[in-house]
Amino acid sequence: MTAAPLTVHIVDDEESLRDSLSFLFASRGIAAKAWPSGEALLAAWPQRDCGCLILDVRMEGMSGPQFLDALQALPASPPVPPVIFLTGHADVPLAVQSLKAGAFDFVEKPFNDNHIVDIALAAIETHRVRTAEACAREAVAARRASLSVREAEVMTLMLDGYLNKQIADALGIAMRTVELHRSRVLAKMAARNIVDLARMVGG
Repeated sequence: MTAAPLTVHIVDDEESLRDSLSFLFASRGIAAKAWPSGEALLAAWPQRDCGCLILDVRMEGMSGPQFLDALQALPASPPVPPVIFLTGHADVPLAVQSLKAGAFDFVEKPFNDNHIVDIALAAIETHRVRTAEACAREAVAARRASLSVREAEVMTLMLDGYLNKQIADALGIAMRTVELHRSRVLAKMAARNIVDLARMVGG
């Protein structure tokens, strides 16, 4: 199945810049959506199609860094998309500080069109990978939650390297029962073998 295209969301209080960036991305076949303020986007969050955010550092009302702080403070939701800050020369120290706070990158104005498109594409790919990893972790957690208490105990001993006989002795159950539990653990966790299971749970 082909992954749904992700959109660049642009937040800037300058209409001409929003329009020019929207046109730039559209000309490269990249979907874009523009917002006049951080408040406007925050009120409409989450945006499930958002692959990356381009934020001006200085805006009327909520600044770019303030918006990022507000986004990161929201209750658990899909991974926060990578944020690219647009900065004037005087804002570079603030942008560098924002990188330490979790921003993906910053671009100094006036910017090169190819440069900002390349950064946005890298950010979108980063978000795609992070989202896939988060979905995989959620799937593993759901499968793990489906295990019975005894199956969970057997899985823990399996991952600790115990052999079937050792598991049987540790839990005071028959070898045949251990084999059944072991089989059910692998089936429920959708693991091919113990190595696959260890990689899955450990990741």
